[in-house]
Amino acid sequence: MRRLIPVAAIAALISTGCSVNPVTGENQLILVSEGQEVQMGIQAYDPTKQSQGGEYDVDPALTEYVQNVGNRLAAVSDRELPYEFAVLNNSTPNAWALPGGKIAINRGLLTELDSEAELAAVLGHEIVHAAARHSAQAMSRGLLSQVLVVATAIATSDSDYGNLAVGGANVGAAVLNATYGRGAELESDLYGMRYMSEAGYDPQGAVTLQETFVRLSENRRTDWLSGLFASHPPSQARVEANRDTAAKLPDGGKIGKDDYAKAMRRTMQLKPAYDAYDEGRKALAEGNVDQAVALSEKALDLFNGEAHFHALRGDIRLMQKNYDWAITNYTRAIERRDDFFYYHLQRGLAKKEQKNLDGARADLDRSVELMPTAPGYYALGQIAEQRGDIDTAIQHYSVVAQGGGDYGKAAAGDLARLDMP
Repeated sequence: MRRLIPVAAIAALISTGCSVNPVTGENQLILVSEGQEVQMGIQAYDPTKQSQGGEYDVDPALTEYVQNVGNRLAAVSDRELPYEFAVLNNSTPNAWALPGGKIAINRGLLTELDSEAELAAVLGHEIVHAAARHSAQAMSRGLLSQVLVVATAIATSDSDYGNLAVGGANVGAAVLNATYGRGAELESDLYGMRYMSEAGYDPQGAVTLQETFVRLSENRRTDWLSGLFASHPPSQARVEANRDTAAKLPDGGKIGKDDYAKAMRRTMQLKPAYDAYDEGRKALAEGNVDQAVALSEKALDLFNGEAHFHALRGDIRLMQKNYDWAITNYTRAIERRDDFFYYHLQRGLAKKEQKNLDGARADLDRSVELMPTAPGYYALGQIAEQRGDIDTAIQHYSVVAQGGGDYGKAAAGDLARLDMP
């Protein structure tokens, strides 16, 4: 009798989980309702953007341009969703879609594109991922595997900030790290090109885009391998499939090279500053502090208005235990952008080192409000414990312990020390 229970459970899941793909019209197994799917995207969008560098606010006109292209494509999609489009302050070439139509594209991918049609190809592809419920399908496969085998672990995102996330922020990280499979990628290429054509874009933009991706993958640039290609692997087969699709669609449509170049002008002018910043981050991670200082100075000399550049200088000062200057640098970052978690987190940690517990707690509270992180909650737990507020300390340590990793192990030890089960 016991052997029949898993079979019955699977049968029940399948019988209640069948639905019609809104894009293809085919039946598919999805165990997540459309309402749940949309709500997941809404809840995960802000922390996921935070984990990927935050929104790119230096050039608001570029964000508006991307949103206009995205909305033009969303208007012809097969599924009405609360679509949103954001440009992220991240040099890794990448784009992604959360469940429910929450879409983002990195600054680093925009600098590699050549036309508005290629941008439309990227956004159209991501719109199909959302419209066709590819994330929900992937989640459903995971849910079914839990019945068949064991629960799957949620991986954190491979970014400068993603490995800090805990709690709900990991939902977006799991989607970013998911691979949809060859069928879903080809489906998104096909219907994305149809959306392009219907919205008035030349579908050849999707062909040139994939040709560029194949060429870049052959060069094995590490930023591409860890970014877009990790979840959207290019291939010559995708190039050929896009050529076949383009041949079946009406000729013509907007390419928009000049419009794209105009929209990208300021960001391309600032690219050398961001390149110096990225090199400085890498140098600091490798322990080359002097080189990191020189590169941070170069980035700031080229452009003083980017908050990330000031935060890099703050991280250098924090590593050097020069807490006064670290706090000054983080404050300069916050003055330029006060809604990015990392600046508040780092300033809070610096204040904690100075025994300024009130100031540290205020900054750390703000940081975990923007994005829940293990370092933030762990430091808040330590502050609460130092003040004798054991109940609050236990609450913070419990959040961290659930996330695993080094912070999770440390928090579990603290809970055991405080006689928690």
